[in-house]
Amino acid sequence: MATPEAPKSPYLVLARKYRPQDFSTLIGQEPMVRTLQNAFRSGRIHHAFILTGVRGVGKTTTARILARAFNYEDDAGRRPTLELEREGLHCRAIIEGSHVDVQEMDAASNTGIDSIREINAMTRTPPMSAPYKVFIIDEVHMLSNSAFNGLLKTLEEPPPYVKFIFATTEIRKVPVTILSRCMRFDLRRVTPEVMTGHLETLLGREGLSFEPEALSMIVRAGEGSVRDNLSLLDQAISHGDGAVTATTVKAMLGLGDRARTIDLFEALMAGDAGAALAGLRDLYDAGADPQTVIADLCDFTHLVTRIKVVPATAEDPALTPDEQARGAELAGRLGMRALSRAWQILFKGHEEVSRAGNAVQAAEMVLVRLAYAADLPSPEEVITKLQGQPLPSGGGGAGGGAGASLSRGAPQAVQARFAPQASPDMAPQAVAPSLPSPRSYAELVALAGEKRDILLKLALEGALHPIAFADGRIEVALAQGADPGVVQMLSARLKAWTGRQWMVTVSNTAPAAPTIRQQREAVQKKEEATAQQDPLVQAILDTFPGATMRVHLRQEAPPLEAYADIVPDGDRLPDDEDDDE
Repeated sequence: MATPEAPKSPYLVLARKYRPQDFSTLIGQEPMVRTLQNAFRSGRIHHAFILTGVRGVGKTTTARILARAFNYEDDAGRRPTLELEREGLHCRAIIEGSHVDVQEMDAASNTGIDSIREINAMTRTPPMSAPYKVFIIDEVHMLSNSAFNGLLKTLEEPPPYVKFIFATTEIRKVPVTILSRCMRFDLRRVTPEVMTGHLETLLGREGLSFEPEALSMIVRAGEGSVRDNLSLLDQAISHGDGAVTATTVKAMLGLGDRARTIDLFEALMAGDAGAALAGLRDLYDAGADPQTVIADLCDFTHLVTRIKVVPATAEDPALTPDEQARGAELAGRLGMRALSRAWQILFKGHEEVSRAGNAVQAAEMVLVRLAYAADLPSPEEVITKLQGQPLPSGGGGAGGGAGASLSRGAPQAVQARFAPQASPDMAPQAVAPSLPSPRSYAELVALAGEKRDILLKLALEGALHPIAFADGRIEVALAQGADPGVVQMLSARLKAWTGRQWMVTVSNTAPAAPTIRQQREAVQKKEEATAQQDPLVQAILDTFPGATMRVHLRQEAPPLEAYADIVPDGDRLPDDEDDDE
């Protein structure tokens, strides 16, 4: 008779199998461990601790290790210590959660005041076997206001044999009255480098093969949470039948092919809308969600931008080899303006795709918009093109073909007008754009307004009296209280605007002509006086006692002939009359 095979023990998931038992195996939280070591070494051990951080970074694990440290006891006696490599008398029971003096409570399912009353009652009796009674309350932010209030007095003045350890993912929901009574530790997300090394060590212990690219995908999806990373690793091992490969991880996480996403990004930034739409259709036919494709493009745009700002980002072990190599190459080729524009279009497009009735159509429109926007030239390239100069190397445009997009879709008349004219006597590099040269004081004021130099324009209108004006020479008189420095400012501006030196002199004689502002004020007063004498206005003012009159002067628009050099004959518009207020 065959002996029945002994039943196999149930499988223990990696997150439980490799759960840290002491601080030497806790990864990514070195600042907290260093602080606790100093406190234990000096004997300054607080009676209440609160641990905060995202899911899976080790809050509950740290609380259990602290409970072991408080209650460590061996043959040499009782002493709080963080050196827990050797198990003490109470360590095994605390690890298994069965020690009578270490109580764990889940505040998510025990939110009321009754649970806190039970804890308060238990604090009145000393521990049964361990040095301290330790109360671990997980997700403490879920307690009600009455429960928090019931805990305050005990938390502020607990018996000397009581320790409290709280854990929460929502530290802002914990009242400040509780926080002020606790020593707070913020547990950080584990960095990709540390997490990758941790996963490689665990796979080595398990004797399993893996691909570095697969681990990079898992680490990125885990977002710094040890528990999430180990759960994903467990799932990847099952998918790959004992081997962790990039293909199985992509299928498990529902990720599109990273290389194809980068190909799609390159087509978009080159302005090739056809290739971009074909790439999106291929990903869609392969099962990728359109919204996920847009999200992947956002992710890669962010990565390229980071590499451009911080080149060391390309050495991140969490990146795939394609992302490291091609991301660095694209960061060198693309300008910051093009990357920022791509991010804005993709970010807004992601929301549009999520709300669209037909997601793939919405995604296609987003890609078409980005392809055409990415091919637009930068302002510097437009100016250089208009001046007929060759484009500088390493410009901030979207790509190599950005400069050619100036003529795409533009009217032929505009192209012909702005096309550089070849000259047999002069090289193109020697042609300089014509600079404005005012012929009167009024044109000088208009030039300052055109250059958007508001400070100088106001000074010309109110601080200077025009005396004489000639080509290259201006004579003015300073208004009462005017700053004499405006004369040097005017001379410097004219040299910058016209490319030659102007002589600006100040007359000592009394000004014959008023300033422009004084002239306007005089015209305003005259028009108001004229309007005041109008019979209709008088009748209105008499009918409505207390009413006031305001006169608005019409601003004279320049005649259309002033724009004859830039408006083709066939594009002239009819004259429009301004509306009076």
